[in-house]
Amino acid sequence: MDKKLYKSRNNKMIAGVCGGVAEYLNVDPTIVRLALVLISLIWGSGLLIYIIAALVIPTEPEEYDM
Repeated sequence: MDKKLYKSRNNKMIAGVCGGVAEYLNVDPTIVRLALVLISLIWGSGLLIYIIAALVIPTEPEEYDM
């Protein structure tokens, strides 16, 4: 079965992007969120990346089983 990247319906704070990326990479969502904050603080592009990802990544289907 192929893994697909979706915004998470269950593990979301704002739009579910970090939760979806964490599920795709099989890591804790807190690590992905901290990485996004660090990218935002160091390079200043984290917020832009998050907004683009929220618009581009589809929402997880309701019948999707992991």
